Amino acid sequence: MISTRVAAHGPRVSKQASAQLIETLNGLSTSGAGLRPTFVAVHHIQLSAAPQRPFSNTSKSSRIDEFFPQNETDRVRKTPPAWAHPIYSYDDMESVVVAHREAKTRSDKLALVAVKALRWGLDLATGYKHDKAVALNEKDPEAARKKYAMTEEKYMIRNVFLESVAGVPGMVAGMLRHLHSMRRMKRDNGWIESLLEESYNERMHLLTFLKMSEPGWFMRFLVLGAQGVWCNALFFAYLISPRTVHRFVGYLEEEAVLTYTRQLKDLDAGRLPKWEKLQAPQIAIDYWKMPENSRSMRDLILYIRADESKHREVNHTFANLDQVEDPNPYVSEYKDNERPHPRKDLKFQRPTGWERSDII
Repeated sequence: MISTRVAAHGPRVSKQASAQLIETLNGLSTSGAGLRPTFVAVHHIQLSAAPQRPFSNTSKSSRIDEFFPQNETDRVRKTPPAWAHPIYSYDDMESVVVAHREAKTRSDKLALVAVKALRWGLDLATGYKHDKAVALNEKDPEAARKKYAMTEEKYMIRNVFLESVAGVPGMVAGMLRHLHSMRRMKRDNGWIESLLEESYNERMHLLTFLKMSEPGWFMRFLVLGAQGVWCNALFFAYLISPRTVHRFVGYLEEEAVLTYTRQLKDLDAGRLPKWEKLQAPQIAIDYWKMPENSRSMRDLILYIRADESKHREVNHTFANLDQVEDPNPYVSEYKDNERPHPRKDLKFQRPTGWERSDII
């Protein structure tokens, strides 16, 4: 979860870890607990005092900044991002708030139930109980740390997994709208570009975290399975009801904003000491154009949270529009540009989305 500049590299498999794994798996045979103990068993070994990391396949000689080095050629010096990221001001990023759009229609309620089910399952698998941890921390900090606390390692594992599948919805929706546009032989009114850009942005989040944590075989297996199920489910869901999928993604991004907000609070409260002096990797500095004096781990989370808040707004807005005929308000030119309207940056924030009557 943290940079290998901080984390120690030990032997691939220690006798202590092997004994611990056998003991844990033996306990599973009688507990009937299912997926969660298996996940936590491997997870627990990674986060124990032993220096080995089952979620990572990093060797002793490798360095994390060489995990996916940029290709060197005789003539090409650098490959810039396909979509230039808008400049965020620090004040605008700090003004991002946790928000929730009320589910009004049956489609909205179905989307919200689906998100709650996914969130519950992921929290159960990863042992993520933030509220209980904070409550117990006020009474017994040591007990809270041992039982519930989300460490830097746990947060980074969660972030890598979530960002590895977060780029799927935009790609699936963009592909289907692309095919739909060609099939109908009509313009898409700018939706495809924003959806693909959203997917690209989520991938940049993942690439940034990969500079700080190298996943091992178990994490890669989970991502492979999740991405396969996720991609196919969204494919058929978007064919049936694009509006429901956009609302679903809007609710999903609400949870992402909540998660990153909690990370910021834990960091500010001193519960994540390994992140206090950790600096953002160069890929993040280049992509977000981070100022020289604002390149800490906290600044990085602010940028990522701001992106997630924008995805939240965009998808809630898309769900409010006519899915076939309405133009994409985020790439449109307006007759009165001074009046608040959807933008790619954070100037006019609307956490629960823009209503169709406000922009069309």
